[in-house]
Amino acid sequence: MVERRHARGGTLVLGGGFAGSYVARLLGRRGATIVSLENFMLFTPLLPEAASGTLEPRHVVVPLRIMCPHAELLLGRLVALDSERRTATIRTGAGAFEIAYEQAVLALGSVSRVLPIPGLAEHGLGFKDLADAINLRNHVLRQLEAATAAIDRGRAEAHLTFVFVGAGYAGVEALAELADLVRDALRYYSELPRHRTRWVLVDAAPKILPEIPSRLGDYAARQLARRGIEIRTSTTLESVGPGTVVLSGGERIPSHTLVWTAGVRPSPLLAELGLPLDERGRVKVDSALRIEERRRLWALGDCASVPNEATPGLPDPPTSQHALRQARQLARNLGGEPKPYRYRTLGQVATLGRHKGIALVFGLPLRGFLGWFVTRTYHLYQLPLFSRKLRVVTDWTVALFFRRDIAELGMLGHPTRLGDD
Repeated sequence: MVERRHARGGTLVLGGGFAGSYVARLLGRRGATIVSLENFMLFTPLLPEAASGTLEPRHVVVPLRIMCPHAELLLGRLVALDSERRTATIRTGAGAFEIAYEQAVLALGSVSRVLPIPGLAEHGLGFKDLADAINLRNHVLRQLEAATAAIDRGRAEAHLTFVFVGAGYAGVEALAELADLVRDALRYYSELPRHRTRWVLVDAAPKILPEIPSRLGDYAARQLARRGIEIRTSTTLESVGPGTVVLSGGERIPSHTLVWTAGVRPSPLLAELGLPLDERGRVKVDSALRIEERRRLWALGDCASVPNEATPGLPDPPTSQHALRQARQLARNLGGEPKPYRYRTLGQVATLGRHKGIALVFGLPLRGFLGWFVTRTYHLYQLPLFSRKLRVVTDWTVALFFRRDIAELGMLGHPTRLGDD
């Protein structure tokens, strides 16, 4: 028999990612029960720096029990949702539970959007969570070791060739940070400077960082090209093998590293819950973040198609900035008269490595060192908990005076294989 329990404060938050954790935090003493697969919230904007070793990986995650002190945490997975009875069935390590709620919030997030490209699921590396970031760091450092052991120049340079598919924020920032890691590490590999290190950025769009104004995107492209990074726009990935990447047009690149950062899709679990979905598989919600045709059910973040009254006809993009603003409005709506969500973005920011970045703040474009500084300042401001802010600032300060550590890191859990849900 399934044990029955009640959500704390009557509110059940399904998902402990960026959106769900902030809803629970902002509810404060009203309380909530959070259902999450992990006991932490990953602060995704800092994930590239965790992969490159600038930040200690533990410092880019925030323990949910500390972040949301008035919430109950239940580690498990949602398996069924009955909106008529207002219950959710949760599978945990201690068995299955049926949780009764007054209000339920879906914040199930997203998974990597993987296309049916030959060899991608077998040979591609994802960059979606902390385990992926650590796995990628370890893989890159192993490629340096493999290049050192290679018998001939061709094999060595194949290990020193890194291909990233997806030139949005995640792809550009991850490539820039890992290129810095390899540059710093090469000083310890006396055999490798005579071999060429090659970085290739691929995207089907006609330009990189299409989300930002052209002048900032063009600046980012020039900065990356100045560092020797090859940019292949209007190009797609055709196939991936154990040592070869094939691009559209037939270009073959000898490489043992293919990093896939070409977008996300909503959690596939949504399709099993019988909820109204749009053509992309996102939950349909109204302007107050209520799920259409469902009473006392709400949704936000990557899993929802959220209309924004400030930009009619354009649902919010799946970014942490918008997820935070949605969480603030939803927390208010749960405790009072629901009001429509309306938010104009404050700007957009991205780091390009080597103390350079780009930022668009209140319409003002910033680039270079100032763009990098604004980007870091904004991320630090958004990071919850003073203790986490202090740890991150300490890591950044130490990085100014000491070279990067090139030791491989033990795996935190297991990396998600591309194609897995």
